[in-house]
Amino acid sequence: MQAGTPQATQDSRGTHAVEANFDGLVGPTHNYAGLSFGNVASQSNEKRVANPKQAALQGLLKMKALADLGYRQAVMPPHERPSVGLLRTLGFSGDDSQVIRRAATEAPELLAAASSASAMWAANAATVSPSADTADGRVHFTPANLAFNLHRSIEHGTTQHLLSALFRSEPHFAVHSALPGTPALGDEGAANHTRFCGDYGARGVEFFVYGRRAYGGAVAPVRYPARQTLEASHAIARRHGLGADVAVFAQQRPDVIDAGVFHNDVIAVGNQQVLFCHEHAFVEQALVYQSLRDKLGSQGTEFHVVEVPEAEVGVGDAVSSYLFNSQLLARPDGRQLLIMPQECMENPRVAAYLDHLIASGGPIAEHRVFDLRESMRNGGGPACLRLRVALNASEIAAVAPGVWMNNALFETLGAWVERHYRDRLSVEDLADPQLLDESRGALDALTALLGIGSVYAFQRN
Repeated sequence: MQAGTPQATQDSRGTHAVEANFDGLVGPTHNYAGLSFGNVASQSNEKRVANPKQAALQGLLKMKALADLGYRQAVMPPHERPSVGLLRTLGFSGDDSQVIRRAATEAPELLAAASSASAMWAANAATVSPSADTADGRVHFTPANLAFNLHRSIEHGTTQHLLSALFRSEPHFAVHSALPGTPALGDEGAANHTRFCGDYGARGVEFFVYGRRAYGGAVAPVRYPARQTLEASHAIARRHGLGADVAVFAQQRPDVIDAGVFHNDVIAVGNQQVLFCHEHAFVEQALVYQSLRDKLGSQGTEFHVVEVPEAEVGVGDAVSSYLFNSQLLARPDGRQLLIMPQECMENPRVAAYLDHLIASGGPIAEHRVFDLRESMRNGGGPACLRLRVALNASEIAAVAPGVWMNNALFETLGAWVERHYRDRLSVEDLADPQLLDESRGALDALTALLGIGSVYAFQRN
C-alpha cells in the first residue's frame, strides 16, 4: 500500500484512542557481530556466542506480560536473513548456498551485515503520526532509511511490506516509502521521535530529535556519528501533514552522542504529558522544555518533566544500564509505569535513583523489570523493541487481526520459536547455508500463523 491521497473520514478525530506497542520478534539469525559503530554495547559484545531462541522467548515474555496488564500489544515479524539479495548486489553469484559460502570466504564482514537480526528493534522501523495529528486524518508511517549502517539500510523495503500487511486499510493508514538513503536525510525512526498528548486520541505534540544539520549551522559530535538529521525530521513532518502547532524539533547534545547515546531513546523517553530524560539530553534544554510546555498547554494539557541529574546518574551509567531505553506506559490513574531492563537494578547508582524516583510520588508511579539480556548485549532495551502506534477503535479493527498478543498467540509463537530457532549461534555459524533455509522455513510458517500473506521476497518470487 502506498501513501496516496484518499480522503479519510473525519469523524475519528478527537475520539478516544489507546497506544499499541508493536514489538519486533527477534529473528533466527540473532548474533553478535558488533556492526553498529557508536553503539557501545554492540561493539563491546562483538564475537560473543548468541542464543537466538532465548532472545526470541525473552521478547515474547515481555509482550505477554504487557498484554496481561491490559495494554494493547502486537507482534512485528522479523526480516529474512541472511539477505542473499544484498550479497548478490555486492557481486556474489551462484545459487544461494554458493553466494553465502563465497561471501563467508571473501568478505565475512559483508555476510555479517547481510545476516544481522537488527530489525528486531522496531523503534527503528518507522516514524508514526496518529490520525489526530495529521492533515488527512489517517495514521501515517514512514519507514526509516537507517542510512548510516549497511546492515540496517537494507531494512526499509521489507519494513514497508510488513507495515502495509499489518496496516492495510487505506482509509485509515498511509504507509510511505523511506526517505532517500543519503546521509543528508539520515532517519532512524521512532528512536528519535516521541509524542506528547492528553488522551491518545486528542491532538498532540510530536517531538523530533536530531543529531546534526546536514547543511551546517549546528555543532556535531566528533567521536561517534550523529545519525539523524534535522532535514530528515522536517521532511517526515511535512509528508505526515503535521502543522507547526504539532511539531517540536530539538538537537541531541553532541557530547552525549560521543558518550554512546546513538539514539535519543538512550537518553530520554516520553509518554502522554511526561518527559523522562537526563539533564544533558538536549542542546538548550530549558528552551526545549518551554516549547513543549507551550504547545501542549495550548491544547489544554499540562507538561511534566522528570529530569535526572548528572550528579545522581551519569551519562555513562545511563548508557550502560539503558535506564532511558525503558517504556513509559499510562496507568488508569493517569500516572506512568516504567518498563526497564534488569541492568538498571544491577547498577547501584541507577537503582538508588529509581528507589528515590518511585518514593517521590511524581508522575512515574512504579517500575517493572524484564530480562532482555540477549537484546541488551547488542545494544537494545525494552524501548528499542517496540514501535508505538496510537489507534482509535476503528483503526484497531482495521489492523491485521492475527498479530494481537493473547494467550493463544503467545503459546503458538513460543512453540514456533522452539521448533525453528537455534539455541547457539556464533559469527562463524553465519557461513552455514542451512541457516538461510531454517530462516525461510520459520518465516513462511510465521506469516501463515499471523495471517498476513506473502510479505517476503522469497515468498513472492
